[in-house]
Amino acid sequence: QVQLVESGGGLVQAGSSLRLSCVASGRSFSRYTMGWFRQAPGKEREFVVGINWSGGSTYSADSRKGRFTISRDNAKNTVYLQMNDLNPEDTAVYYCALDRFPGRSTIATTQEGYAYWGQGTQVTVSS
Repeated sequence: QVQLVESGGGLVQAGSSLRLSCVASGRSFSRYTMGWFRQAPGKEREFVVGINWSGGSTYSADSRKGRFTISRDNAKNTVYLQMNDLNPEDTAVYYCALDRFPGRSTIATTQEGYAYWGQGTQVTVSS
């Protein structure tokens, strides 16, 4: 069955960088959008960035600032989230997710648009 596994989170100081990875198994994901969401304590899960099958991407306001970059390696069934210049507001559990349908050019920005989720990886940024 489909399984997504995130890794790369940790405790870092403000201004540091992290690279998160999400490895998918169970099927080929080359034709599916992959997305990253995050959920901070006491807050709702929010969309961070997504990348579609053709490599196009949609970013949240935060990631549009240039600190976050999404990429994918279809040969490895892996999607990455490069996070630079982290600040305490980035502290959250980060989840990767697989789109409900293949070949969609428009990237979903809500949880309902995704069918499979990883277990999440904790990112904690200290002041």
